[in-house]
Amino acid sequence: METMTFPRYSPDDIISYLRLHILEGAEARNLVKGDVFGNPRLEVLHLIYLRILQKVCGIRLEHAYMMPLNVDIMYPQIHEGFLPVCNMYIHMEHLLPMCQINDFQIADVLSPKTKRTVRFLSGIVNFVNFKELRRVDYLKLQQSYKLAMEKKQHLEAVNREATLKLEKLNTVPAEHEAEIKQLTESIRELEQQLRQDCRRKQTPLQEETSQKKADIAERNQNLNEYKVSLAALKEEQEQLKSKIVESPEERKSYNEMMKEKIKKLKKEKQEATERYEYYRDLVDVLPSCQVELQLYQKKMEIQGENVERLASVLSEIRNLEDQLESSQVELKKANTDEKPLKRVVTAKREKLPTAEIQLKKIRENVELHKCTVLEHFNKVQEERDAVCDKVTAIRKEIKQIKDQIEQLKEDAEETAKKAKEIHLILKAVVDKCHESLLKAVKASAASRAEKIDEIREGLFSLNLL
Repeated sequence: METMTFPRYSPDDIISYLRLHILEGAEARNLVKGDVFGNPRLEVLHLIYLRILQKVCGIRLEHAYMMPLNVDIMYPQIHEGFLPVCNMYIHMEHLLPMCQINDFQIADVLSPKTKRTVRFLSGIVNFVNFKELRRVDYLKLQQSYKLAMEKKQHLEAVNREATLKLEKLNTVPAEHEAEIKQLTESIRELEQQLRQDCRRKQTPLQEETSQKKADIAERNQNLNEYKVSLAALKEEQEQLKSKIVESPEERKSYNEMMKEKIKKLKKEKQEATERYEYYRDLVDVLPSCQVELQLYQKKMEIQGENVERLASVLSEIRNLEDQLESSQVELKKANTDEKPLKRVVTAKREKLPTAEIQLKKIRENVELHKCTVLEHFNKVQEERDAVCDKVTAIRKEIKQIKDQIEQLKEDAEETAKKAKEIHLILKAVVDKCHESLLKAVKASAASRAEKIDEIREGLFSLNLL
């Protein structure tokens, strides 16, 4: 388990995280490092696990003190003290595999070790951080999904309104049918007139355009021929200039003749260009006429579609008339079948009072049974409430006794500490007294031996005398 998928935090980081994110109020203020690590206090560690389960898994506090419903136990009062620990172990065993920890044991709850608790809390802290990050993304997705659903509902409502409007527009009321027929007839007449006018206008226009194109082609050919002749004349002029030496008068007359010819050619050219432009304008007018013709054709097509719609509406009206006739026939049949049915109804109405009397009796019996059941239920509820009150009173007494035991334990620990301190002090005093007594005994023994020696010497001297 040394190769983990989460970082191992230090005890100080874990304690600060628990104070900030898991515990609240006095629990966070009173939390100390020694309560969780080293020689941990079991009640503090169990409280931390319980708060983690409440935050991460959504487990309520009363779930920790509830007996499992799928187990039949004779004396559940015996297991009340062990129930919170057992339930907490079960929930932690479900939670920790999600944190990539698979070796959690009951010993980690009853007698925890520092290294294992550090690893467990590191995995839980990492999982809680990951859960918070994912929760933010999930909330964003949920918000976007809600907005998309609202938009979808709005668009569906708009779509329904649009479909209703379309249906209203497509349905032809009976009041306007005569007007629609007149309009369709007038539309057909107009279409025929338009077609005839278009044909009349189109044929002379086409003839004129073809004639103009032929004239333009002829004029272009003439222009080309004139250009070729001009180029040939210029070449001849240059050749003649090099060969012939003319008199100035003949040259002037020849130049004037050539200038007059050039002027005539220019005039003819201008006339040809003007005619070309005039014919080009006529040709340019043709596309606009064609566009108008196309518009008329489109209108004709739209009118044809309207006529088809009218025909479909008329067919639907005929179908509805057929349905009306069939429904009238069925009504006649129903009227003929009504008489025997009325006889059956009268017979059943005669039987109704007896059935009502029987129903009243059944209802009275049901109400009596209901009253007895309710009385029994009320008795059971009262007994249950009394038992619950007793259980709550017993639990309160147990809690008070536990608190008294804890206080007595704390007092006993304090008195034991004080007794130990007094014992140590008394022991030190007694040791000092023993040392002083030994010194006094040794000193008295030495003085006694000296005195005995002196007495013996005195007696020996007396005996000598």
